[in-house]
Amino acid sequence: MHCHLCPHNCVISPGREGVCRARKNIDGVLYSMNYGKLTSLALDPIEKKPLYRFYPGSLILSAGTFGCNLKCSFCQNWTISHGTPSTVDISPSALVEKAVELKDEGNIGIAYTYNEPSIWFEFVLDTAAMAKERGLKNVLVTNGYIGKEPLTQLLPYVDAMNIDLKAFSDGFYRDVCKGSLEAVKQTVETAAKKCHVEVTTLVIPGFNDSMEEIEELSRWLASVSQEIPLHLTRFFPNYKMKDILPTPVDTLRKARDIAKKNLRYVYLGNVW
Repeated sequence: MHCHLCPHNCVISPGREGVCRARKNIDGVLYSMNYGKLTSLALDPIEKKPLYRFYPGSLILSAGTFGCNLKCSFCQNWTISHGTPSTVDISPSALVEKAVELKDEGNIGIAYTYNEPSIWFEFVLDTAAMAKERGLKNVLVTNGYIGKEPLTQLLPYVDAMNIDLKAFSDGFYRDVCKGSLEAVKQTVETAAKKCHVEVTTLVIPGFNDSMEEIEELSRWLASVSQEIPLHLTRFFPNYKMKDILPTPVDTLRKARDIAKKNLRYVYLGNVW
């Protein structure tokens, strides 16, 4: 079976799964193994996504499943992205009803987050369509590694996206994430024309923290729109990068100063 959901374009043999571990060839039929499988559910501040310029001060029901189509060595949610977490079953209608019930507590909709939501594609598409009908907002917190056709199919139901731009280097994407930069750039460009977009870059010492790279990244993002907020986030040791020290706060401040020459909104994350 040939899966076209993301740029990996996996050719999956019978009984095997794709790179994401969420799509499997069973007797010649491609199945979504995580449809309706919930690993995480919480009512979060919208700023935690992070979205700072989309309904600030509001809350959003945040849901995630398992699996990911990138293999980032620094993954902050590796236990659900690359592990085998426990799940509970939920239907699109049940998740939407839960979101509606929480409106009185300040909930504005549903965020598909925690792991990579694009590989939860069929469930997200079904849920987002129902949520839209009920007046709820749909938010994707994503690595942006999705094919053009499924992205186009999903975007009419999406109100906002935070897209991880892991670095501005093809080598980084190839060696550290097992993906490609160009595919993510295309997602940013496409999504920015259709919904609210904010971008996050986790700044990792010795990997993507050169001021030259920050300058190049912010200049490219400004060419899409100077209004796109950029979140520069502090790295802490995790997963397969436990030997890398946390990002110096001074590095983030210098990076912010450089990025602000090109972008209107630049924020620092994980700094306290």
